[in-house]
Amino acid sequence: MCGVAGFLENNLERSEDNLAQIATAMGAAMLHRGPDSGDVWVEGESGLAFSHRRLAIVDLSPAGAQPMVSACGRYVIIYNGEVYNHNEIRPELEATGIKFRGHSDTEVILEGCARWGVKNTIQRLIGMFVFALWDRDEKRLTITRDRLGIKPLFWAKTPKSFLFGSELKTLRVHPDCPSEINRNAVAGFLRHNYIGGASSIYQGVNKLEPGWMISVRANEKPKLEQYWSLDDVVEDASKKSFQGSDEEAIEALHQLLLDATGRRMMADVPLGAFLSGGIDSSTVVALMQAQSGRPVRTFSIGFHEEGYNEAKHAAEVAKHLRTDHTELYVSPQEARDVIPKLPFYFDEPFSDSSQIPTYLVSKMTREHVTVALSGDGGDELFSGYTRYFTAEKYGRAIFGQPQILRRLEAGLIQGISPRSWDFLAKLIPSSRRPTLFGDKLHKLAKILDGGKDAFYRGLVSHWSDPDSVVIGGAEPKGIMWNDEVKQRIPNFIDRMQYLDTLTYLPDDILTKVDRASMSVSLEARVPLLDHRVVDFAWKLPQHMKIRNGQGKWILRQVLYKYVPRELIERPKMGFGVPIDSWLRGPLREWTEDLLSVKSLNEGGIFRHEPIREKWQEHLSGRRNWQYLIWDILMFQAWQQENTVSPTVKLNQYG
Repeated sequence: MCGVAGFLENNLERSEDNLAQIATAMGAAMLHRGPDSGDVWVEGESGLAFSHRRLAIVDLSPAGAQPMVSACGRYVIIYNGEVYNHNEIRPELEATGIKFRGHSDTEVILEGCARWGVKNTIQRLIGMFVFALWDRDEKRLTITRDRLGIKPLFWAKTPKSFLFGSELKTLRVHPDCPSEINRNAVAGFLRHNYIGGASSIYQGVNKLEPGWMISVRANEKPKLEQYWSLDDVVEDASKKSFQGSDEEAIEALHQLLLDATGRRMMADVPLGAFLSGGIDSSTVVALMQAQSGRPVRTFSIGFHEEGYNEAKHAAEVAKHLRTDHTELYVSPQEARDVIPKLPFYFDEPFSDSSQIPTYLVSKMTREHVTVALSGDGGDELFSGYTRYFTAEKYGRAIFGQPQILRRLEAGLIQGISPRSWDFLAKLIPSSRRPTLFGDKLHKLAKILDGGKDAFYRGLVSHWSDPDSVVIGGAEPKGIMWNDEVKQRIPNFIDRMQYLDTLTYLPDDILTKVDRASMSVSLEARVPLLDHRVVDFAWKLPQHMKIRNGQGKWILRQVLYKYVPRELIERPKMGFGVPIDSWLRGPLREWTEDLLSVKSLNEGGIFRHEPIREKWQEHLSGRRNWQYLIWDILMFQAWQQENTVSPTVKLNQYG
């Protein structure tokens, strides 16, 4: 796991020494991604500079160092990620006469590209990756990103150069990097709490999307090409759906997950796993322990606030599986102390508040191991989100009613405050009581007027009309508004999973895990997102995912081979912190400062009236606007920090 950065100049105005200086500075800005070593590679006559920071995981010797030149001398690579089947690919290359210098996966990718070409090599890889390959003969730079978007890559084409890097802060170091705020992206951020798709917070800086590659030569327009598509997976699944019995499906998934997890236990450094005690992380840990000759190191974070603490459940699972378990209970002050660091490590506005516990568990884990496996991806693949089985349970009842009746129901729901609904929910047994019951009912009320797709958008939205908040901003209407998706994927639950996999998964979940873990130089691996698991999950019928009003049915059956049901069966709990009460209490002064009319007006991005209205309603307790307010706060904090050099902030937080 590492960090990559570089650039290709058009006019060859800079000396080779100057190119190397800039590349070195770009690498220094992402030191946390690769603290073990770093180097640059420059080809002055071509205007090409590579910078690499290394977190040594496989082949710790100098033979695994980057930038790396191919045996034939034609290609140069810098690479971030892990390929888990490189030991199977290596013999194929050796059979062609290639002699390897070390045993790193980097060298396998490099020699594969030299022998088979970039696209053919990528198709063979199982893993997570971003790599940049320079062809010294054709003077062509090619960059590729893994299928699901586990690893990040930003790029920009300016009149003078083409820039790229693992994080935005690396690009910002380059003197040609655009710096104008993308107001449309800000509007999208207010809806989703992340900046999605190919956009970034800067006008003219882009993300390379999952499953895509980009190639460029000096003074030419970059060429984008998609080498993997979820659409192809969905189409193939519709033609080759799983036809076996429940028992056959369970065992097939069991064996596939054993393989996917076992491959991700490959490391020349200490390895462990995040354990929340939920379905996904418990499954990963159980499969790790089944393949380990010693207790697996597991880590969880706990909070003393009721409703936000999963540590006790994780401890029970760890005890049953006999892992070497470490937990840390964090005080509210320790959690809040993380907040000033967030704008630097996340590079652009990002307001999923679970970024706080994710950072804390990563920090604790890094004190013991260098690699941690995580359970991310299970919800999207196996229908784990509440909205999936809520849609199945209530969708027909809701949308089969006349619109006038739905409007009446919405009015009745909104006539009772979320806090009062929460009080009434205490009549429901705690084992079946939904978290944030009142907020979820009010969100439901907002979308009763629309159809199913509006229902989905409402469930995943924060600000419902962000254009009214962002001055000069027009929210990008991306794939969630594309009617063709409805035609291609008529099943509503399938469609929600499809959209989540293309949006929420890479842009929120995987972004959060990557930035939080890499901020403390910890590699996070996600076995459930092995692309072979993705293929298999899409071939399964929905009744193997949602059954009896409960999601992840088939994944649960795999887990029950290792862990008793009673340790797992409980309501789904988010990995969050009590932002709502913090805003009214210990964070109130900080919030008041960032949401003051003066601060909002000076920032020049937001209209202060709707924000101040939400803030006053939140303070009064009439409504819980924690997520909408947190969106604004994270942007405001980012904008303040953004005026400071990333290298300066690295010295402060690194």
